[in-house]
Amino acid sequence: MEIRKTVITAAGPGQRTLPLQTLVDRDGKTKTALNIILEEALHSGAQEICVVVHPGDVAAFRTAAGSHGARLHFVEQVQPLGYGHAVWSAHEFTGGDPFLLLVGDHLYLSRETRSCARQLVEIASAEACAVSAVQATHESKLPYYGTVGGRLAENRQRLYLVSEVLEKPTPTVAEQRLIVPGLRAGHYLCFFGMHVLTPSVMTALGASLAAGQPASLSQTLSRLASQERFLALELAGRRFDIGLKYGLLTAQLALAFASPARAEVLAGLVELLAQEGQ
Repeated sequence: MEIRKTVITAAGPGQRTLPLQTLVDRDGKTKTALNIILEEALHSGAQEICVVVHPGDVAAFRTAAGSHGARLHFVEQVQPLGYGHAVWSAHEFTGGDPFLLLVGDHLYLSRETRSCARQLVEIASAEACAVSAVQATHESKLPYYGTVGGRLAENRQRLYLVSEVLEKPTPTVAEQRLIVPGLRAGHYLCFFGMHVLTPSVMTALGASLAAGQPASLSQTLSRLASQERFLALELAGRRFDIGLKYGLLTAQLALAFASPARAEVLAGLVELLAQEGQ
């Protein structure tokens, strides 16, 4: 299965300005968050990229994309009907092809030479099925993420057969339905902000909308798990949700600590802490 297309969602009312924010990347260059996300997609092997935006935001996003702007496709989510609808808005772009899905308010930091998206795409290509990236997450963060239940795939590490998906479950519900053997107590497999999805996901989202029902991506993926093979991969990396309080600051610090300027940044923080203690 070849994954050559990427969809980036950035149309949500609380999300639309986040990809336009500026950070200093690991290479010491100042970039928009959108530019960093685009580079993540390109490192995965993507040849075509579509960004789903709020009506009227195309010009701002094309500018924020810098040198990548000319190669992008844009789709406007004309009605604010939720995240699943935002994904479905790109159905003409994806056609009958599998695609990598990224969210516009997450940045990723790999712990190996391959980017996080590349790790995910390689597994999805080899397994020829939909695969969602996940991260073991403390139950206190469950209100922010979709969460999966399942079990380890046979003879595999960090790869899980998904049995169920719930959107932002309570800790009580998660404990009853989403326990994954092998995880630390109080931790669950929450979405990482990137998926490789098959055309059947777009078909299911479209069917829900045509029937006048909400197009929930988590519910669609949960149904997918009962109909065909659907995997979750725990990546060698971390996600940083820049939409959270101090999320942009946390992401910037993580990028700085992963850069050659690590010692300089740490020295500056120590100096700041010492001054605060005076």
